[in-house]
Amino acid sequence: MSRESSELDDELPPLEHGDAMSLTDNDARHVYTPPPRIAARLSAGNRRRSSAASSRRNSLSSTKSSASSVRTAFRAGQNTHVAQHLRRASIIDTRKARLAQRAAHVEEVRLRAALSKAERISTTQERTLAAQQARENHLAKVAEKCAEEVNHAKRVAEETKERKAAEEQRVRLQMQEKHAEAERRALEFKRSSRKPRATSIPSTSSKKSIDSLDSLLKIELSVEVASVRIQRAWKQRKRRFLVKEFVDLDLSIDRVRNMDFMAASALLADTKVIASASRILIFYGLNVDERDDKTFVRRFLSAYMILGHPTDIFTKQGQQEQNLIEMAKELLISFEAAIAHSSTTRNASAPATALETLSQAHASYLSAFAAWRTRDASVLIGTMVDQFVALDSIWQTVKDDTRGEVANDYREGIRNQQVILLSKIKKLAGPEEGNLLIKNAIRESRRTRTRQRPKGDSRPRPIAGPEAGSSGPNSATAAQTFNNDDGATQQTQESLEIGELSRIFSVVPPNRVLVHELQLDPTFKIEVSPHSDVRNALNREVCDRMRTAVHEGNGDIWTLAVAENISKRLLKLLKPGNSMHRLLSEVLDIDHIRRQCEQGVFSYDKFFGFMADLLPRLCAPIRDQEVQALATVLKTEGDEVDTMIEKLFGLLHTIDIMSLDYTNYMVQQAAPTLVREAEGYEQRMFAQDIESGAVTLDRTKRWWRHATVSILTDQGAHQDPSSVDFRRIYARGLVDLAIGLGPLRAEDVPETLTLDVNRFVTIRTEILRITAVGAILLTAKNLLKRDVRSQWKPEAKRIMDSIKAASNFDNSDGNLSMRIGAIVETSHAMPQSSREQLASVIKRFLAECRAARLSDPVLKLLFQRLKMHVFARVAAVTSQERVRVASTASEGLAGIGLSEFIGQVGDVSTLLGKVTEVDMKAHRTWYRQVEDELARMGEVEA
Repeated sequence: MSRESSELDDELPPLEHGDAMSLTDNDARHVYTPPPRIAARLSAGNRRRSSAASSRRNSLSSTKSSASSVRTAFRAGQNTHVAQHLRRASIIDTRKARLAQRAAHVEEVRLRAALSKAERISTTQERTLAAQQARENHLAKVAEKCAEEVNHAKRVAEETKERKAAEEQRVRLQMQEKHAEAERRALEFKRSSRKPRATSIPSTSSKKSIDSLDSLLKIELSVEVASVRIQRAWKQRKRRFLVKEFVDLDLSIDRVRNMDFMAASALLADTKVIASASRILIFYGLNVDERDDKTFVRRFLSAYMILGHPTDIFTKQGQQEQNLIEMAKELLISFEAAIAHSSTTRNASAPATALETLSQAHASYLSAFAAWRTRDASVLIGTMVDQFVALDSIWQTVKDDTRGEVANDYREGIRNQQVILLSKIKKLAGPEEGNLLIKNAIRESRRTRTRQRPKGDSRPRPIAGPEAGSSGPNSATAAQTFNNDDGATQQTQESLEIGELSRIFSVVPPNRVLVHELQLDPTFKIEVSPHSDVRNALNREVCDRMRTAVHEGNGDIWTLAVAENISKRLLKLLKPGNSMHRLLSEVLDIDHIRRQCEQGVFSYDKFFGFMADLLPRLCAPIRDQEVQALATVLKTEGDEVDTMIEKLFGLLHTIDIMSLDYTNYMVQQAAPTLVREAEGYEQRMFAQDIESGAVTLDRTKRWWRHATVSILTDQGAHQDPSSVDFRRIYARGLVDLAIGLGPLRAEDVPETLTLDVNRFVTIRTEILRITAVGAILLTAKNLLKRDVRSQWKPEAKRIMDSIKAASNFDNSDGNLSMRIGAIVETSHAMPQSSREQLASVIKRFLAECRAARLSDPVLKLLFQRLKMHVFARVAAVTSQERVRVASTASEGLAGIGLSEFIGQVGDVSTLLGKVTEVDMKAHRTWYRQVEDELARMGEVEA
């Protein structure tokens, strides 16, 4: 029984302490003592703390269940152990499941804690690395700053050490100088000491001083020490002499500023000033590498001119010019400070700090000067090249003088000026580059100045025959040809249409006009283009009249007129007696053609075929293609009246061109003779017109009076007109005619200059175009803050071509202003505001130029300065004065912003100069007469 009880107890769950205490005494009597292992469990359970409230052991149901099971066990006996065993197994399973769940929860918590700990460790490591990097950067900055402070401290210490060493050296030198001075004075005193005349005994103090002096003089110096002292004294004296020499020049900023520009330039160019400045700069150590070159002296002295006369040195004062002025100011201030210190010290030395400041200021000034000179060199080179080309243009104009007087006058002056310009250009641009620039500029100038002539030989072909060898005309025959009636064919009583046709196709000017043009241009040729429009219009009218006459049955009179006109024109191209001359006279015989017309057998096809074979043998080689094309047209068959008339007038037009080629050839052959006789011829023709009453001098008098008043007003001279130069009055009147606003009226042109009216009109148009384009480019340069002297030649040429293409500055549709703005913008980018401002300015300028009323200040200023520039060149009398004005013309035009039009303005001035020479040769007598008459009228009024 006890064994069964023990086994049962082993299977039963342990009793809690509360359960045991809750048993009654009656129940305790029946409780057996548990085995040791159960007792150990019970004792361990008694020592264990109570579980949480959620534990099943502490729950009320568990307690009741335990108590009831004990009671039931006692009541039921030992037969119920199987049920208890099952219940215990169930409880154990439940507890195992709960423990497994708790273990899983613990593991989950552990994993979550490990993950959180790992994340905290990663963030901490990143922060640690960032803090370490920041600490290293901070330490590097601190180390760098400390190194800079250490280096600064070292530099300060070295400078202090050097300054102290220099001060010690200076004090040592002063002490040595004092000792040397004392020794010198002692020697001088010893040499000059004499015995006194009195025989009195010297006093005790005198004896003592003499003894001390004797002891001092007894000191013996070595040769080395004596030589060093002598050299030091000589160097000090030399330095004092250099400083005193420069100080005696009295060269200062205030003095240069108060002087005139030319006087200041002459002062700084004096050899004495340059030599003294060179020595003082060498003394201060500013030219160690350039002792043999005087360029550094001129650059240094230019600082005085820059500060004294900046407006004369710079055409504008931009940022670079202001920087150069500041550098020059610092240089001269430091230089004058060093000079003042050297003048006050005994050894004529300057402090090391002053010399260092002077050296730095000099280096800064040279850098600024080199930068300014580099930027300005291109403008200077372009200006001088234009001056060289202008002189070459003058020489090309006068070199063909047959008598040689004008060429001899100009040759020497032009050559000297060109040599000077060539040396300057080579110095700035280099020998090779300078020669290349001059060659290209001269080639371009001569190409543009040369009249555009068709390439090829325009001389008539020589006709083979027995007299071909003597067919060349001589100058006397050509002159006699032009003294005869040059224009039209003599009218016959038979038909007025012959004279009409001659007038239509005659483009040869009158003799007076011809000789006048040859004087102005020895290579003058009669151009066909000015007469082509009028001739074509008249051709259409005559064509209609001839067609009407043919349809009415009156075409024979037109046939005779055409035959006579063609015969006379072609016979002029041939020498009488030539085989071709005889053939042409026989075929185009007027009487023979009249008989054919009366009989009705005249054939235009045979006539055109004969002309198609004849014209290629007579025309100049340059007309071969045109004549061949006409011959092809003439050989085509066609009986229609319209086709016949078109062929006929095409033939007449071609013959007229051939006659013009022959006339130009004869003009060139006779040009030397005509030019030689032109002066007297024009005088005789003008005198005849005055005697016949065809010409009066009323307009000339009025024109001369206005020119005189203008000259007196400009000069501010209110004296009589006789005090004004005759040539200047004429030049002023001529320039007023050629350069003016509005149309040129006939009553404003004097009788002596009627042959040049078209020339004046052309010059007026050209000057107005130059003014407009120059004002547009000047405005663009100012908006872009560019140098006004810089040359925008491509843009100027394109704008000028656009204005020429537009009729009379026509900008009604706005296309011209848009094209001009696009030309400027494609070459020079500008902001939107500047682009809009330039567009409005262009429209305003074009409108004012179209109306020929300039109210804009820029246009008015450019026009007036351009007019005064041309007047100065025309008013020059002597050849030296003309060469001088021409050589400085480029610089003057560049200064007013017209550097792109130096060639065009030079051409206008040259042309007016030629007009002046020709007009003075022909009409000087009448100008003098008008001047005397106006002077007498002025005296009577006074």
